[in-house]
Order: sequence, then C-alpha cells, then structure tokens
Amino acid sequence: MQASRARLFKEYKEVQREKSADPDIQLICDDSNIFKWTALIKGPSETPYEGGVFQLAFAIPEQYPLLPPQVRFLTKIFHPNVHFKTGEICLDILKNAWSPAWTLQSVCRAIIALMAHPEPDSPLNCDSGNLLRSGDIRGFQSMAKMYTKLAAMPKKS
Repeated sequence: MQASRARLFKEYKEVQREKSADPDIQLICDDSNIFKWTALIKGPSETPYEGGVFQLAFAIPEQYPLLPPQVRFLTKIFHPNVHFKTGEICLDILKNAWSPAWTLQSVCRAIIALMAHPEPDSPLNCDSGNLLRSGDIRGFQSMAKMYTKLAAMPKKS
C-alpha cells in the first residue's frame, strides 16, 4: 500500500505541475482519500461527443499500479463500450492489457481515444453497438449527440 500511495502522490504532483499541458483532461484527487479521483474529459472533436464535458470516477486499488484502477463514467454517454446505467467502461487496458506504465492521465487519454473510435464488436451498450454494426452511423451519431447535449453540456439559463 505504501508503494501505491507514493506512486499516486507522484502522479498528483505531475498533474499539478502540468495542468495546462493537456487542456482536454482535468484530474482531481479527493481531498481526504488518495485512492479516489475524478476526471473531467472533453469530448473529442469531430465526434458526437464534441463540446461535452464528461466526468469519470476512479477507484484505485491498494495494489496500484500493479492492478488497474476501476474507472466509470458518471456522466451519461451513448457509446457501445460504456454501460449506459452503470458507466462501466469496456477497455482492454482496464482489464487484461493493464501495465504499471499506465498513469491516470494516460488512462484518460485512452478513454478519449475510445470515445473517438468505438469498438462495436464488444458492446456494453447493445443498442449503440447494434446501430454501428448494422451501418447506421447517422442513427448512432444522432443518439450520441442527443445524450451529449442532455448530459454533458452546460445548461443555458
């Protein structure tokens, strides 16, 4: 546990130092628990998620970085590799392809890449996956845009 705490403090310092280096990602450590983080990621441009800001929750195991963090979307998103109700993410690096070389920042980068390049053949959201697999790109994009507007964009008052 001491090693994971040291690693997380190191990542925390890097995040503080490089805040402006990656404007698409804002990582925030819980004030009272170094094993709980949240992230705000911007939807990638030229995707239905563009303009949206999506919140992620990180639960980091005591064996980190030997084990991957558990990451889920708190913001609703229509995406084949994200469970619509729980926010669970199907991404190989969060499961069997994890390496201690990954950081919380690089995990966020990988999630943004997944948003831009969905994998409809291993869906957690079957409706979304079926639209893409059947070639209904327009249907998928309009649903994804609608949910981005509803859940990930600031409300105009």
